[in-house]
Amino acid sequence: MEEIIQEKISADHLLYVSLKYTKTCDVITNLIIRWRKMIETSIDEIIKHAKKKKKISSIPSNPIKKIEQIKKLFKKDKNFLEVIEMYEMFRKIEELRKERIGEFRKNVNLRIFYRGKEINVNLEQLKIYADKLEKFINTTKQFLLR
Repeated sequence: MEEIIQEKISADHLLYVSLKYTKTCDVITNLIIRWRKMIETSIDEIIKHAKKKKKISSIPSNPIKKIEQIKKLFKKDKNFLEVIEMYEMFRKIEELRKERIGEFRKNVNLRIFYRGKEINVNLEQLKIYADKLEKFINTTKQFLLR
């Protein structure tokens, strides 16, 4: 849990400090990568805990199987599943086609093309992601304490 909190602190700094002053798409990309690491760590810890509690029989080795396992464990938690969907996009962030719009300005926007859709990642969208991730971390904490 400590490692997850450290990643969150670093991500929050990028969101609330770095992005406020630089307003570049590189900061947005780095923030998404930081969130990806945080979610990966959470998924690994949840799966280890679920194995220990005998909720699953084995720990999958590849990331896609881990995601499937997590979706089964949390099939009733809508927010948790939304974060997992975000994570699936975050995993591919480096190789996805991106457009930089309004860099160094108030309305900085990173347009990401994912699964045939345009996703505009701007300050408002980042705040929505941050809120979902906050709930995700609380759910993760609750699960690990059971």
